[in-house]
Amino acid sequence: MTTNIGLIFDFDDTLAPDSTTQLLKEYGVDPEEFWFSEFQSRVREGYDPTVAYLSLLVDKVGDDQPFGELTIEDLEAFGADISKTLYSGIPRLFDDIDSIADEYEEVTIDYYILSEGLEPIIQGTEIADRCEAVYASQLDANSEGIIQRIQRPISFTDKTRYLYEINKGITPEDAKDNPYEVNTLVDPEERRVPFENMIYIGDGITDIPCFSLVKDRGGRVFGVINSDGEGEEGSAKQRAIRDIGSPRRAGNLNDPMYGESGRLGSLLRLTIEGICTDRTIDELEAL
Repeated sequence: MTTNIGLIFDFDDTLAPDSTTQLLKEYGVDPEEFWFSEFQSRVREGYDPTVAYLSLLVDKVGDDQPFGELTIEDLEAFGADISKTLYSGIPRLFDDIDSIADEYEEVTIDYYILSEGLEPIIQGTEIADRCEAVYASQLDANSEGIIQRIQRPISFTDKTRYLYEINKGITPEDAKDNPYEVNTLVDPEERRVPFENMIYIGDGITDIPCFSLVKDRGGRVFGVINSDGEGEEGSAKQRAIRDIGSPRRAGNLNDPMYGESGRLGSLLRLTIEGICTDRTIDELEAL
């Protein structure tokens, strides 16, 4: 019987510095003003935090606006450009984990990205093709291709829905055809990625519900923390969210160093090896 292991990564501040902040800088928008003034103001007006930042981005598209006539293709091209900002050890980590799994029979490794960030940016990066699926916030464009409105926000609580889609083997295409398919009853033994075979890696700010869900069901979770280069703990976005009231909660916080010599990279490799070894031992004991 095949064992499916799912590595599920947040993207912003987990695999790379916050991509929205990088986008703002690219178009000359002050990130501190955006996150600490405009974003916080909308949240305090009652906006969902994800809708708050997405609607601000949309407001900055158009004539005489910082983003100009921004298109989905522009965001994808920007994603390709920021591939160079991926944290140390990415994408080599994927190669190393694949090599570990290849040493065992009937073990598959699936990679997923689950993020509040913009899907076109993530899809433009070099690691998107390594992933079984990318789940992230989407924007819609008008008939001329110019971004005009929000299509799908993925908030910190929405993320748990996509964990269930991964668990049940529901593809993004399936969910697009029927958004309610995630509610379909699937027997535990028929689920593609059991929760106990999930490894979730996130920044500990927007990933708390996912941490709880995966950990409570026997999976592994790893928190990531990084300084912004100015002695601050976390990116401008993270600090703004904490300033509103969100805690950072993850029992296992690591620098985003994914190479073999980095603590996080080493732990992930050991965790995969451990799952594969435990499976082999279970099979031998059953003989």
